[in-house]
Amino acid sequence: MAATMENESDIGSDDYYSLLNVRREATQDELKSSYRRLCMLYHPDKHRDPELKKKAEQLFNLVHRAYEVLSDPQARAVYNIFGKKGLEVEGWEVAERKKTPAEIREEYERLQRERDERRLQQRTNPKGTISVGIDATDLFDCYEEDFEETPGGGFPHIEINRMHISQSVEAPLTTTDTAVLSGSLTTHNGNGGGNINLCLRRVTSTHGWGELEFGAGDVRGPLFGLKVFRNVTARCFVTAQCSTQFSSRGVRPSASTMMARHLDQNTMGYLQWRWGSESAMTTSIVRDTKTSHFTLAFQLGMPHSYLMMSYQYKFQDEDQTKVKGSVKTGFFGTVVEYSAERKISRHSVLSATVSIGVPQGVSLKIRLNRASQTYLFPIHLTDQILPSAVFYATFGPLVVYLAVQKLIITPYVHAQKEQELEKHRVNSATDIAKKRQEAESAVVLMQESVRRIIKAEESKMGELTAHYNQVSVWMLDFK
Repeated sequence: MAATMENESDIGSDDYYSLLNVRREATQDELKSSYRRLCMLYHPDKHRDPELKKKAEQLFNLVHRAYEVLSDPQARAVYNIFGKKGLEVEGWEVAERKKTPAEIREEYERLQRERDERRLQQRTNPKGTISVGIDATDLFDCYEEDFEETPGGGFPHIEINRMHISQSVEAPLTTTDTAVLSGSLTTHNGNGGGNINLCLRRVTSTHGWGELEFGAGDVRGPLFGLKVFRNVTARCFVTAQCSTQFSSRGVRPSASTMMARHLDQNTMGYLQWRWGSESAMTTSIVRDTKTSHFTLAFQLGMPHSYLMMSYQYKFQDEDQTKVKGSVKTGFFGTVVEYSAERKISRHSVLSATVSIGVPQGVSLKIRLNRASQTYLFPIHLTDQILPSAVFYATFGPLVVYLAVQKLIITPYVHAQKEQELEKHRVNSATDIAKKRQEAESAVVLMQESVRRIIKAEESKMGELTAHYNQVSVWMLDFK
């Protein structure tokens, strides 16, 4: 009776059979015979003691539920294929009675799709980005004579010179149509603007989708665009995009197309062409494996042409640590970047990137990804390549991270794990107590049944002994 130790909410795909103590291939007669035997054992009316009556009622309900499912050919087929969760799908009570497992599987999948569609109507996928640009060049580029004349006691001036906020939400209309609403606000040195966009995306088939875009802003004016994606072969796909931007300077049309192909299991090749205000042709190769990510790209266009190469190494640790280095050179100059990324909690990833280039100088970018939200803090340190700026940009974030990790993150994560462990202990103790109670109830009920059987047998034996003595007396009298 091990199956009786399980709570009904925990019954798995095979426990109904164990509960009735029958084989998975049991016939209807075997199910009925076992059910009747267990009903005789667990029926509440067979127990006068209130405590035993309550225990019997609980076990009787479990057995009755198991027999109710397994005695119905349709419910049994669903249970055999999908388990107990398959019986929870809404619609079985009004579904047509099927005869074969294939038809039942088809009916289940149809009801599952309907449930997914209902959930789809209520689901959105919000994404947001907040970027705060900080100008800290006064820390390294200030001159001594200017520094002394600065009001405020000689403290360096650090200001926020740029802010950008963007947000988007998805609104599924049907299983193939989705509307995406997005907007953004940007300010730079006291001047700002914003725009809003609406995209209507339709999945035309398993091989492609199309998207219409409508936008408007206070600077650039209305925007109309079209984007198409198509899988050409199993290893190749193409995207094409065209748009028209209206502004005070006139109409600005633009177009772009990209073709991508799988070169092998881990390598992709891309070829992109853009036409418009920044026409260019770009080709790149991206190789992504379990331990590394490599990118090689070359662009030829106006006004920018460049050659870029980057390599990222992925550590196979619990925190998913990654280190990356890249170099980019072109008509605008040369930029060298190196960065580190690490998972600091279940839903948060922190990264820091140091950029050293000519003529833009040294900058540091801090990025925090929290679920679907991104927070960026680009900090411009100096317009020149100064060793002190490179040193502080490299080791400053590392020291701050180690301090925060030691004093805040580690205690917080440890406290969370302790809470989850304590919750698991409480739930486990509750489940074990409930299962032990059901097992003890089954044993007590079986003992009570055995006592009744023994008492009945002893009563029969007593009647048989009395009858035998009476027969013996008659035989003696006869003699």
